[in-house]
Parts: sequence; C-alpha cells; structure tokens
Amino acid sequence: MFESAALPHDLSKEEFDKIEPRLREDLLDAQFELLEAKKKTILVLINGSDGAGKGELLDRFYEWLDPHYLDTLSYFSPTPEERKRPTYWRFWRDMPAHGRIGVVLGSWYHPALDGRARGLLDEAAFSQALTEINEFETMLAAEGITLLKLWLYLPDKEARKRLKNVLRADGSRRRPVVMEWNHIEAKKDRKRLNQAGLEMADITSTGQAPWYVVAGDNDRYRDVAAGRLLLEALRRAGADAAPAKRLKTKGSKSLKAATKPAAEVPKVEPEAEIPLKTPSVIAALNLKQSLDPDDYREELRHYQHALTHITTAKSFRGRGLVIAMEGNDAAGKGGAILRIREALDPRSFRVHGISAPTDEERAHPYLWRFWRKIPMRGHTAIFDRSWYGRVLVERVEGFCSQSEWLRAYHEIKDFERQLQVADYAVVKFWLAISKDEQLQRFRLREDTPVKRYKLTPDDWRNREKWGAYEQAANDMVNLTSTVHAPWTLVEANDKNFARVKVLRTIVEALGG
Repeated sequence: MFESAALPHDLSKEEFDKIEPRLREDLLDAQFELLEAKKKTILVLINGSDGAGKGELLDRFYEWLDPHYLDTLSYFSPTPEERKRPTYWRFWRDMPAHGRIGVVLGSWYHPALDGRARGLLDEAAFSQALTEINEFETMLAAEGITLLKLWLYLPDKEARKRLKNVLRADGSRRRPVVMEWNHIEAKKDRKRLNQAGLEMADITSTGQAPWYVVAGDNDRYRDVAAGRLLLEALRRAGADAAPAKRLKTKGSKSLKAATKPAAEVPKVEPEAEIPLKTPSVIAALNLKQSLDPDDYREELRHYQHALTHITTAKSFRGRGLVIAMEGNDAAGKGGAILRIREALDPRSFRVHGISAPTDEERAHPYLWRFWRKIPMRGHTAIFDRSWYGRVLVERVEGFCSQSEWLRAYHEIKDFERQLQVADYAVVKFWLAISKDEQLQRFRLREDTPVKRYKLTPDDWRNREKWGAYEQAANDMVNLTSTVHAPWTLVEANDKNFARVKVLRTIVEALGG
C-alpha cells in the first residue's frame, strides 16, 4: 500500500482552515472538467476499520463537491434478489456514468475479506477471489473508470474505544457510524481479518489501481489527505480527456448550469486491421441439411416439452439460463426465439432485442447494459443480438477501435465465466445461411406486407460487407468458444432444421 500525501498527522484546525478553501476549489474545478469531458468515471472505495471515519469522510466529500454528480454506492449483505444473481451483478447495476463520481462503501472486496476472516474461504479460494477482483478492475480501467482505493487505518484498540463511546446499552448509536466488521468479534477472526487485509493489499495493489493508507486518528488529516488523493485521481482521469473550459468556482453554487448534452459519438477512424487468421469454421458448414415437415413437428413438440419440464422443475430454481442469438441477417433468429418462447412460462423469461447503444449506455462500460439484464436464478434471458456486437458490427462498421474489440474477446469470456460460476447455463448460437438464401429472404420480405418492417437499409449495406462479417464471425467463434460457454453453429438454410437444432442444444445444455 502507498501512504497518503505528506501532511502532519496531527493537523491543527488552523492549518486545516488554510488548506481547505483551495483544496475545495481545486476539487470543484477538477469535478467540472470530468463532467464536461464525459470520458471517465471515478470510483472511490472507502474501506478500513470501523470507527476510522468512513461515514464522516463521505460527508466531507458531499460538502466539498457538487452533490448533483456524486453517487453513494453502499452495499450490505446481498438481498434475496441479489443472491439470485451473479456476485458482481449489483456492482454493475449501479455503475455511475462517465462524468460522475461514485463513492463505494462495502465494495467487492468485502465478501472475500469477510469469508477469509470467518474461515469460510481457505487460502486458495481467497487468492482466487482476489485474482478475479484484479481481472474486474483491469477491465474497469480499460473502460474509462479510475479507481481510488482508500484504506482508513486505525489501531484495533483505538477503534474499539471509539465504538464503545458511540454505542448505547440498547444497541443504538449516539452518532452515525459505518460499521462493517462488528460481527467479527472473536480475537482469532480479527487477527485473520488483519492478515487477509495485508494479503489483499499485496495482490490487488496494482499500478492502475493502488491502495492508499490514510490514518484515521485525526479527522482533519484524514479528510485533507483523502481529498488530495481524490484531486490527484480527478486530474489523472482528466489527462486523457479533451480540454474543457475551466469553471470559475468562486460564487458558483452548482455545476448543473454548466453541463451540456453529450455530443454524438462519431465513428472511430479505421485502423490497419490485425489479421487474426482463424480457420473458417462457418464456411465449412453443410447448409444443405434439412428436416422433413412431419419429423419437424414431432421433434419440435418433443424438445419443447423437454424444455418446459426442465425450466419448471424445482431443480431449475437455483439455476439460470442465458441464450445469445447471433447470425446473418434474415437467418431466422426471430423464428427460433418464438419456438423457445412457446416452451417457457412467460412470467419467468424475457427477450432482449439489442440494438445500437443509447447515449446513457455509451456513458458506461461496454458490458454494463448486458449485466443489468442478467435474470434471477430460475429465470431465462434471451438476447436477440448480444454482447458480441462489439466484435461483429462495431468491429466491421468502425464503431469502436481495434484495441477495444481485441480486448473484448477476453472481457466477454470472463463475463461468461462469471455467469457459469454463478450456476447459469450460457448457450450461444450462430445461425448461418448462404448469401443466395439471404437474397431470397430479403426479396420475400420486400414482397410481404407483414414482413417489410424486418428489412432495413442497414441489411442491404451489411450484405455488401459479407466477407468482413464472415471473418469477424469466424474470429468470434474461434476465440470465444469455451468449455462452459461453447458456440453452436446452426445450419439455417432450412428453418425447420435450425429451430429443432436450437431447441435440442438448449435442452442438452440444461442436462435434458
């Protein structure tokens, strides 16, 4: 861990009164620049001993900054709803947009520290949890999130003394105190907690997200030291942002009047693409496969009944199902989804049609909008187009940089691994049709009034880039097909064959 900024630990009131006005002005200026650029998010993790002033420091930030653009993200033990979703779901759900500052109490470190302190996690499991945290924070940094991780330190004896003065005999408190570790009372558990904290700092203090220790025995020192670290983080975040007009904070009561709507995100200038040279597994498909109408009806009924049985059984309540549907335009994704819908209780599934991200979604990390749609266990989510848009349409059309879509392969695999660890089945389909079959279907849509809405100018433009999309799809399949989330390539020239293969694959993935 790094020690906080050089200040006398016994900072006097007179010294504080000299430092505070300028620090506050600098913080407001830096906050304004962050807000204007809308390219970065700041997350401040306040951790440490109970009684060290976590709540008081949060209040100080609200006093010094414009509270309109400051979010408190506070987490207790997971609620029943949160327990029904993957561990990181609630942190993704609450992720602030670019331009905002989030202050986190009870962060993603707490479950690991708590489990280790109480002996619920052995050394290997604890180390694995910290490694996963490093992966998570690396991804956040790549997505424009600057982490400031503060550990407010207070010797155990002093912390207990403070808490004793705060607590009344009936358990109520004389003043608000953030108490996160009061349930760990046994001396051996507290010793194990302290040791776990040291190991945590060693493994998760990285160049992009180091830990900073701030002594909590002097309130004025604590607040100024943390404020300076926040100012440094804001300036670091602003270093990569476009220059913004500096706000004169003197006499200004709020940043609200200075904000402007986010500008439309332009296309990224094309780069010389790196050839990945993955084998063309899609071109090798036998698209002539078909299914007789009578066999289709029989197999369709069989697999729909099997899917109904599995998803309504008691054993499914502790599991979840996530289905990603990708494929060529007009490959029959909608028809396949309809046959899945028919087999599911409509109260326990949702279909998410994924289109271009909104301004709000662009202001968050790429996977944010997909994490928020992950269903509770016992439920199903079907994505009509999915998180693979980054390595497909965004790659081909130049809506993201080459470094972004190359990085996405790893981030997506980690996302799917977290779902699998949380007992979700991840089933992914690529529906493939030939170029001639696609043209026939396009023309049929043009001539059929109730299907015209399915055909857009983008479909014709995408067809002109058939080769680029096929290469992107091949790279996607080769680089993101894993044991826990394999791709299923569906020969979809014959719709009956494709629909049955989709249903059969889902049933088999669920153990049916």
